[in-house]
Amino acid sequence: MLLIEWRKLKLPLADETIVVGVSGGADSTALLLALQELKSAGKLSVKICVAHLDHKLRNTSAEDARWVADLAARLGYESVTGRAKVAELARANSDNLEQAARKARYAFLERTAKRKSAKYVLTAHTMDDQAETVLLRLMRGSAGSGLGGMDAVRPLGSSSSLKSGTSIKLVRPLLWARRSDTENYCRLRKTPFLTDEMNNDLGFSRVRVRRQLLPLMQSFNNRIVEAISRTATQLREDRAVLATDSDELLQRASLAADTDDKTEAPALNVKLLANEPPALRRRALREWISKARGSSRRLEMVHLLAVERLLEGNGGARTVELPGGGRVRRHKNRLEFESENN
Repeated sequence: MLLIEWRKLKLPLADETIVVGVSGGADSTALLLALQELKSAGKLSVKICVAHLDHKLRNTSAEDARWVADLAARLGYESVTGRAKVAELARANSDNLEQAARKARYAFLERTAKRKSAKYVLTAHTMDDQAETVLLRLMRGSAGSGLGGMDAVRPLGSSSSLKSGTSIKLVRPLLWARRSDTENYCRLRKTPFLTDEMNNDLGFSRVRVRRQLLPLMQSFNNRIVEAISRTATQLREDRAVLATDSDELLQRASLAADTDDKTEAPALNVKLLANEPPALRRRALREWISKARGSSRRLEMVHLLAVERLLEGNGGARTVELPGGGRVRRHKNRLEFESENN
């Protein structure tokens, strides 16, 4: 049996609808089969809704969607298929295909969960996905919070829905498992799975990490995926502690808004921030910027360091432009966020 630590993740055992994202690959197919095994054994009594998004990136994508719908029907589950022209979305939003596909997928899962009144969405990310994510973020220069990788449970939703207090949670119950575990489980259950040829396309950075970088690293440590996963777990634990302290710092540093203040976040006390430990104030600055913009997308350590340098000296109007929109301005002893519309 493919283990799912259902109780550890504090997931409901009954009387709930669970949306499961299924691409048809080994990971998501194994997750669906494992849930079916739990239900057959009487250990789980929830309603399963299978959600599949056709990204319209391959000629066979419609066939894949039908394959997933047929699998769901054979297991006795309802299924929902969505469609998104990811290539067009990528061009319109100046994203790469990976970014556009990810955003479209999570938006679809959120919409499906809302329609089905589901509080939980499950995806089949594995330990291998975790290691790839950490390495990609490391090469981009992410801070420690980013190097913690993916959380097993986190809120799901757009910035607007998060502000409105959505209760939908994204759950990744297979982060403990290797990709080989899911493939072997599918074979054990005598259930085929789909293979996406784009997973072999070296034009994608994640594929290059998977096919080139990780095998090289395994020549130094044949358990490198497990080692990266352990490090990510430790960094997430550190992040949880520091997050409490940085939230408290942000509250102390926030200044009351002037009546003519048109910024989208409270101004911050420069002198107070300058006297705090760098690791703590950078986390506070990241949180402040993320709340003002609605996300931390494309915000890397180099940008936080640039904002941090605004704390130096005795003032004067200085500005740091942020990727993806917005800027931070130093005005006397205040640090102010301005949207690109200001």
